[in-house]
Amino acid sequence: MQNILNLVEEFQLYIVGVLLILILILFIMNIIAFKSINRIEKRYRRLMRGVDNKNLESLVIEYLDSIDKAKKETDFMKEKFEELNLRLKKCIQKFSIVRYRAFEDVGSDLSFSIALLDADNSGIIITGIYGRDESTTYAKPIDKGMSRYELSQEENQVLQECINKKIY
Repeated sequence: MQNILNLVEEFQLYIVGVLLILILILFIMNIIAFKSINRIEKRYRRLMRGVDNKNLESLVIEYLDSIDKAKKETDFMKEKFEELNLRLKKCIQKFSIVRYRAFEDVGSDLSFSIALLDADNSGIIITGIYGRDESTTYAKPIDKGMSRYELSQEENQVLQECINKKIY
């Protein structure tokens, strides 16, 4: 026993130094642990905000129900959007007009041709021919960029202009 005490007295300075280093290391580890606990506590408080005597399970179920409701509403809105998009393709989206003089003895460009087409280049060409004694207006159907009826030069011009327009 005396040997052990002599040994401890001989290395007392080293033992104290090692213990001080261990205390310093434990102090640093304690600070790191407190910071981690504070971070976790902040996250826990943020998770549990607005909760009055509710357990976590009921809170998660409530959030999942609201997510399901939002998903159903989003799906409904997508359906309506697709429906409206299909309807919009059938609406007039492109138009073009050409004015011209149909007869040499008539003063100005009072005759016209108007093309009104949807996204599939289907629609109508309306032509108004102005003459001194009479005026005539007529329409020709257009199906996918083609007419069953023969088109005049002006009607072909207005149709091509209309087909070449971009839809925004």
